[in-house]
Amino acid sequence: MSVSSRWLWLVGLILAGWLVHTLMPILSPFLIGMLLAYLGDPLVDRLETWRFSRTWAVVTVFTLLSLICLMMLLVLVPMLGKQLVRLYQLMPVLLDWLQSTAFPWIQNRFGLEEGFWHLDQLKNTLSGQLGSTTDLLGILLSQVTASGLALLVWLGNLTLIPVVGFYLMRDWDLMVARLRNLLPRKREAHVVKLVGECHEVLGAFLRGQLMVMLALALIYAGGLMLVGLELGLLIGVLAGLASIVPYMGFVVGIGSAIMAALFQFGLQPYPLIGVVAVFTVGQMLEGMLLTPMLVGDRIGLHPVAVIFAVLAGGQLFGFTGILLALPVAAVIMVLLRHVHELYKLSGLYAEPAASMADEPPGQP
Repeated sequence: MSVSSRWLWLVGLILAGWLVHTLMPILSPFLIGMLLAYLGDPLVDRLETWRFSRTWAVVTVFTLLSLICLMMLLVLVPMLGKQLVRLYQLMPVLLDWLQSTAFPWIQNRFGLEEGFWHLDQLKNTLSGQLGSTTDLLGILLSQVTASGLALLVWLGNLTLIPVVGFYLMRDWDLMVARLRNLLPRKREAHVVKLVGECHEVLGAFLRGQLMVMLALALIYAGGLMLVGLELGLLIGVLAGLASIVPYMGFVVGIGSAIMAALFQFGLQPYPLIGVVAVFTVGQMLEGMLLTPMLVGDRIGLHPVAVIFAVLAGGQLFGFTGILLALPVAAVIMVLLRHVHELYKLSGLYAEPAASMADEPPGQP
């Protein structure tokens, strides 16, 4: 590659980054629509093998997704909303319990001085806020009225998501073929190989990990509700969502569930044993069944890399950066793997001792 071509690629990358940064406020619906098209394309291809036309296959997939979203809106969202309100109402009581029961026990065990914990101010603040919850609807209406244009923009973006997703899903194979035809002929095989590896990593992570998250959310929420935990649904769903990073869902979930069980049941052993059993079973199913079957060992994304990618994307580009974080991280990991292979084959990696051993005797 000539020097002028390298400079041209560099200028193109800088312009692309500037363009993404400039158009960031309107990119979210297009990125979500692209994600829906990417996730739904294998199912559409499967329906095409059953003699569906491409358009009718896309309509079928979108109808299925719409029914799932409608079920979540009608069933899951109101239940989670009630548990969030209940948690908000229980916060002052929870703080009282921590200050009068839990923290004194910890102080006695670890020899902490009196007054080490100070929760009175936080408790008073929450108690004052609880008195204004009856006027919550009025506050929301005033905010909506004050930012009517922002609400219209948000609703417009929400409406764009299924439209963009539908057309991208319908024309996905055609767009991929056209992009492949634009590749330089000499580099086509190498680029296709790299894209195939990126697709394997992304597909395994996005499709597989999302299904693992959903399965763990159902296991945790169902198990905690059977134990009788009042906030079991909320804690189970949060633990399932946190499972996007391995072991984080288990740590967040079991910690929150044990605290909620201690607050609700005290030191009764059976609820605590039930909570531990729920998360133990969930971890065993994840490690021995869900992850090997749905994700496999093809991801190649370290948990620390996942955390850093999400935080860095959110810090740099907000919500759009969060959407782009994991795909970009997966592509970077694939490229770094190939750079590592090239480095191992280069002369820079050659060991000096080996090169000196190959020299004929008598040479300096």
